[in-house]
Amino acid sequence: MAELKHLPSTSSVDSILEVLERDAGVIIDNVVNFDFLVELNEELNPFLSSDNLGRDEFTGFKTNRIGALIARSKKCRELALNKLINETATQYLKPYCDGYQLHFTSAVSIGPGESSQILHRDRGIWGGYLPRKVEPLLSTIWAINEFTKANGATQIVPGSHKWDKNRQPLENEIAFAEMEAGSVLIYTGTVLHGGGENTTKNITRTGVFLHYAVNWIRQQENQYLSCPPDIAKHLSPELKSLIGYSKGGYVLGFYSDPYDNEARFESVSPENMFSKSKDRFSEIPDPKDLVNDSIK
Repeated sequence: MAELKHLPSTSSVDSILEVLERDAGVIIDNVVNFDFLVELNEELNPFLSSDNLGRDEFTGFKTNRIGALIARSKKCRELALNKLINETATQYLKPYCDGYQLHFTSAVSIGPGESSQILHRDRGIWGGYLPRKVEPLLSTIWAINEFTKANGATQIVPGSHKWDKNRQPLENEIAFAEMEAGSVLIYTGTVLHGGGENTTKNITRTGVFLHYAVNWIRQQENQYLSCPPDIAKHLSPELKSLIGYSKGGYVLGFYSDPYDNEARFESVSPENMFSKSKDRFSEIPDPKDLVNDSIK
């Protein structure tokens, strides 16, 4: 059976990237402690206790999923800004963008008796239109309780990011992201993976999914609705920017205030919604540089 590499929480970004290059998946052990998980569970349980089960084989008939984690959970905000994860995302996605954004948030509880999810590549949400040489996504699954093969630990196929897209794995090529609570699985948008089968009688496996994508692509979760301005205004500047309340380029993601009769907020960064500070794309570039930089 294939296995995933485990690294300690003190690992360098370079060591994480080295494993990702080879396997497209790696587990970082014991990143957050017990007290953190207790508080996180207290924040998520009111939402996960609802009967919001999936409606098809992919989402799972015995699996509960909730989103809007940045709006709902202060501890999820901390996870989203985890220094090691963000430094890894910066370095991993750097060849494909000049910045990245929080693309998707979800807490997923796989209940007893759930079947395994079909193996898939997350980049498929963009319909297969992105060329394979562009890696648009780096994803994380935080283990809120222990992940075991029996309770539905995520299936992942190490090295499948380099396979022909139609190749299917043999059973012994599939690894299971077994990890202790407080650990995190990091994986890419091109690796084959899927939720595992939960064969237990009374254990629910819960993970927090936080995915990071290049800043020029549409997010899977509409963060502006999941975390609207009246909530976002209370977030840190770093988190507001991460979920998309910022520009992703000189003119990418600007807004104009439809209620501004004095035209003070025309074609400005969403950051102006909360303060008058300039964003990193505020300076007017040389038109020649702007055009040249747009052609790779």
